[in-house]
Amino acid sequence: MLYTYKALNQEGGVKEGTIDTITIDSAISALQKQGLIISFIKPVEDKKDILSFEFNFFSGVSNKDIVVLSRQMATLFDAQVSALRIFRLIGGQVESVLLRKTLAQVSDDLQGGLSISASLGKHPKIFSDFYVNMVRAGEESGKLDETFNYLADYLDRTYEVTAKAKNALVYPIFVIATFFGVMILMLTVIIPKIGTMIKDSGQEVPFYTKIVLAFSDFFVHYGIFLGIGVAIFLFGVYKYSQTSEGARYLGQLKLELPYLGDLYRKLYLSRIADNMNTMILSGIPMLRALEITSSVVDNEIYKNVLDSSLNAVKGGMSLSNSFAQYDQQIPGIMVQMIKVGEETGELGNILKTLAKFYQREVTNAVDTLVGLIEPIMIVSLGLGVGVLLASVLMPIYNIASAG
Repeated sequence: MLYTYKALNQEGGVKEGTIDTITIDSAISALQKQGLIISFIKPVEDKKDILSFEFNFFSGVSNKDIVVLSRQMATLFDAQVSALRIFRLIGGQVESVLLRKTLAQVSDDLQGGLSISASLGKHPKIFSDFYVNMVRAGEESGKLDETFNYLADYLDRTYEVTAKAKNALVYPIFVIATFFGVMILMLTVIIPKIGTMIKDSGQEVPFYTKIVLAFSDFFVHYGIFLGIGVAIFLFGVYKYSQTSEGARYLGQLKLELPYLGDLYRKLYLSRIADNMNTMILSGIPMLRALEITSSVVDNEIYKNVLDSSLNAVKGGMSLSNSFAQYDQQIPGIMVQMIKVGEETGELGNILKTLAKFYQREVTNAVDTLVGLIEPIMIVSLGLGVGVLLASVLMPIYNIASAG
């Protein structure tokens, strides 16, 4: 929050200005540390006019924001700048309103004696459990500059792989939405008018035209109920996905989809290998690495695999042997490479190699998927519209010929 103040400096001069802190107490504390004697302080009232209003919708924190933040912190830590000074400097420059406020809170917590990881851990919506634990490992090893560089590199890789997989679905979804939009528009607006003209002509209506007219009548009279039904169904699916049973079912369904299932599997394997590689190379213990990876893998089936492997490793089993029990989810080649890494003491580097391999596999699978979907969708759209038009234009042509 922004506060305006009036104070006396050590020379007796009057100083006025504003200060941005979380509470009025922290504002007073910060000003007193500057040697000022406060005579007046109050919060600045928010302006509600349309030119100064900040829309919360646009004040979120993107992956790019966190990557840039991590790079900046790595550079400043390498330059031996104090943690409090770093967060104050960066907090005053970031564009995201939410991130700026969060960094101000982190700065206040640091000033109050909390560690960097503990301060960041108070904001789980911005700094994940993975991020916080990486920072904690950096604090313990005294290599925060390397840690923040690791984090920036990791976030870059994760965003690139995940974004590519999501973007692959944008074009097919757009084409399918366009197809259904055109079909609904024709069935509810154009076909009814043409259908009336065909029926009034008194000629025999072809069978395929009757089917199209029946669909048109259904959408005109019952389309709203169909839309409501679809909305209720989608809402039900969403609520079901929030339950543990629903999350397991949908997680398994993703892995069983034709072709897409293989893409999802490679995406999750890439995420597992990359998370564990980054944490192990940063000095985080194996058990903690498994626990954190389980929380960020984003698939209930693989989460159960990691949780079970965590318990097995706690009981003295090696990671490779625990993964070998799940040959449906963890391929044999991954198990064997992890076993080699355990035997040679190079598990972190082996996982790094696996992460790169599966990232390439995801990229190749996405490119192939897009190459297959594009022509299929275009041909399907053309055939659908063509069949619909032909079913109503042929009777019109017969009417014109008979006239």
